[in-house]
Formats: sequence, structure tokens, C-alpha cells
Amino acid sequence: MKILKLMALDKEDLSIVSAYMQDAVFKTADLDYRAGEMRFLMVGNRFAWEESDGKRRKTFQRRRSALHFNRVTKVRSRGFNRRGGDEVLSLLAINFVPGPEAPGGTVELVFSAGAAVELAVECIEAQMSDLGAAWETEFRPHHPLSDV
Repeated sequence: MKILKLMALDKEDLSIVSAYMQDAVFKTADLDYRAGEMRFLMVGNRFAWEESDGKRRKTFQRRRSALHFNRVTKVRSRGFNRRGGDEVLSLLAINFVPGPEAPGGTVELVFSAGAAVELAVECIEAQMSDLGAAWETEFRPHHPLSDV
């Protein structure tokens, strides 16, 4: 069993976490901002791209994973109801936009259907951890080509 644990302390590290978390699905109830701790947490099911190896397969894998960001000063969301509980969000990418005072800025969690969460951060400090064994799925995420 390959349990993945990653830490991101800069934009390059965050792009690696983003690649591993691409197509993870989360229920809105599993997004949690703890203002007193300056922490934003997410727990969801990530698609194990590292196990798909680009070959045609009948089954793929998903893993329960946690992602959290420290040093978060403010959270904004758009395109979904954070109190929606069972609404499912599919993560497309995690980006960082530097602010006027380095190393601070905004971490953008970009979801499908135009949904997003913006985290104002003092600096990039994120951790991603698999929480257990993988399970099989027949469904591989598919992204239709855009006309843009």
C-alpha cells in the first residue's frame, strides 16, 4: 500500500500537490475553516493518477485524502453553497497568486462548474496525506477539450 504524504512551502511545491489532487471530489460538508487555528481543511476522495500510468485499464483507484492549509487569514467561496452539505465539488487545480507583501498571497482552489475557494494566506504552508488504502473505480476523470 502506497500512502502519499506531501508538503508545500512554495508555488512549485503547491503545483505538485495540485497535480496529485486533480479530480479529487469533496462534499461541501468536508470543507472546514478554523479561523482560531488559521487553518483550512478538506477531506475527499482523490483519483490516484500515479497508479493509472496512462495505459488503458478496466479499473482505476481512488484514495481518501486530507489536504490542509495553515496560516490562513480569510476564506472566500463562490459558485456553491458552503452550507450545502452533500453538494459535491470536483477539484481541478490549486493555484497561488502572490500578494503585494511576500510571501503572502491567495491560494485558489478551482473546482468544476465555476466553483472556487480563495484562501488569503500569510505564506504557502500546505500538507496533503492519504488516509488509508485505495479502492477500485471503473471511472477515470475525463475533461472535454475547450473551444477557448
